[in-house]
Amino acid sequence: MEFHADILETFPGICVAEGDIRSVRITRNSPNLDALKQEIIQQIKSRYTLDSVKDDPLFRAYRDFFWSVGVDPTKTRPASEALVRRILSGGKLPTINTAVDAYNLASAGSSIPIGAFDSDTLNGDLTMRFAAEGEVFLGIGMEKPVLLRKNQVILADPGEIIAVYPYRDSDATKVTTETKNIH
Repeated sequence: MEFHADILETFPGICVAEGDIRSVRITRNSPNLDALKQEIIQQIKSRYTLDSVKDDPLFRAYRDFFWSVGVDPTKTRPASEALVRRILSGGKLPTINTAVDAYNLASAGSSIPIGAFDSDTLNGDLTMRFAAEGEVFLGIGMEKPVLLRKNQVILADPGEIIAVYPYRDSDATKVTTETKNIH
């Protein structure tokens, strides 16, 4: 991943891990994954309460990062925190497919937001940069594209914006049961 100079100047020390998983077979669900979900859910319930989540150092760091990029984390939570809060509120982790469910589970269990993209839909190397005036983005679950604010942090390939970083992935690059390669 390439970082534009202004990103590095604004967020010195920013670190983003990335990797690839090849030749995956994704299904709608898995009994083994469902069992692991229950195990992680119990760990989360024993580790946190709804009141204590905000005090977790990793959640606090991501909330601070959100504020620094102009995102109110009380309205748009880091994915890992949102998943943990959903569990603590009595909800269930969403069931999308085995790949998405696995990385959501890893995100909730580690307190680290995780995203993934269908590698075969990407058009080259990724770049983290600030959005330009007038750029639009269609995220997963959105009915219509939204106009981005100048200086929102985004991930893009040479052809399109694939994520508003670090909380919304693109519908065009989402991981589905047809996905064979993940980035």
